[in-house]
Amino acid sequence: MNEKKNKSDLEQNKAEIKKKEDPSDSDKIDQNNFTEGKKTVEEKLQETEEKLLRSLAEIENQRRRFEKEIKDAFEFGSFNFAKESLAILDNLQRAKDAIKNDEKLKNNKDLDKFLENINIIKKDLVSIFERNRIIKIDTNKKKFDPNFHQAMSEVEDDKAEPGSILQEIQAGYMFGDRLLRPALVSVVKNKVEKSEENNDKKAGK
Repeated sequence: MNEKKNKSDLEQNKAEIKKKEDPSDSDKIDQNNFTEGKKTVEEKLQETEEKLLRSLAEIENQRRRFEKEIKDAFEFGSFNFAKESLAILDNLQRAKDAIKNDEKLKNNKDLDKFLENINIIKKDLVSIFERNRIIKIDTNKKKFDPNFHQAMSEVEDDKAEPGSILQEIQAGYMFGDRLLRPALVSVVKNKVEKSEENNDKKAGK
């Protein structure tokens, strides 16, 4: 009897040890649920982080876009203002030319002083333009460039190189790296064109 009892107790102890070492199905389910819950939290944290990074990137893109729009609007307004301001400089030059060519004013003793004052105003205005990146296009001894010059006439001149600028009719200006107004010029006529004209005349006869 005692032997059977001892044997039963032994088997029961073995079963308990095995249970501790190898948990039941219900225990395994609880562990799996905990593990799955832990993974879900990590995934949610990762998703939240990705959303946050996307939002920050979008905010940065919007900031750059707004800055560009503000800059473009400012430059566009400045460009138009600069273009219209050139009329002041043109009118000063026209006034100077008109006064110099006026027969009644030619003999006036104060004429030189008056012209000098106009020159001072003109220089001050040019200085203001230059400080604001409005620069006159240089045409002196330059080759004609359609990016900066506009040909108003072609002139024959044997002493000058064909395609070079012979005379500036109206000054041109740049606003930074943008063309504000092309220089109106007369260009030396190409000699080839002259010979072609003679051939055309002969062919017409």
